[in-house]
Amino acid sequence: MAAATATVPAATGRKVAISLRGVSIGYGTRAIIEGIDLDIYEGEILFIGGGSGCGKTTLLSSLNTLRPPLSGSIRIDGIEIAGAGEDALQQVRRRFGMMYQLGALFGGMTLLENVRLPLEEFTRLPRAAMDDIARAKLGLVGLGAHAEKKPSEISGGMQKRAAIARALALDPPIIFLDEPSAGLDPVTSADLDALLVALNHMLGTTFVVISHELASILSIGHRFAMLDGARKRMVALGPPAELRDRSDDAWVRRFLSRTASGESS
Repeated sequence: MAAATATVPAATGRKVAISLRGVSIGYGTRAIIEGIDLDIYEGEILFIGGGSGCGKTTLLSSLNTLRPPLSGSIRIDGIEIAGAGEDALQQVRRRFGMMYQLGALFGGMTLLENVRLPLEEFTRLPRAAMDDIARAKLGLVGLGAHAEKKPSEISGGMQKRAAIARALALDPPIIFLDEPSAGLDPVTSADLDALLVALNHMLGTTFVVISHELASILSIGHRFAMLDGARKRMVALGPPAELRDRSDDAWVRRFLSRTASGESS
């Protein structure tokens, strides 16, 4: 498969899919990152990353409503989720899909049954209609011929694709992905990148990707938001290659160019 390339969307005039204002995240009363101001635009592929322990997974937990932020405002499609009640959160959860790092497929179910789960939870469609939708989503990710297989019967890369198909089940405008390339070889990882770009172009889906895979960040990311746990803040936001080559922050340049801290940059 040819290398994927993402076309950077212009921010001007684009609708904001997710808005963060003054967001601090952490555990208990201990903040990991403070004061995040960030707009994520419809139809973009945004990567969030940084050094180990920088808070990227904790931020994802706040974005997908599993962990409230310590402070600040998070709005998804205009709906405030910080401090929202369960009814409002259920409404928001239909607006996004989630792909977990290890796929989180249920081993005792077929791929079709795994992809059908969100439809069973959130809709009252007839079973035949749910099956048709699940098969269509598997077809979108190149797994149409594998619907009746169980996760143990397919490769790790195919499991990641099946997890993306499940995230697409309800046609959400936003999908969160947690380390999608983890555990994959470089070729399979590049194929997964190409799939994300294809789905982004075809469906206009907004992808928010937690990752430290520089090849993916630099090749398909429209923008990169970099967190720094030492400084407890977001230290960079912009097109990854521009940040790598021209950021005023030496740590950002080193991170994106994979330069050892003792080398000049």
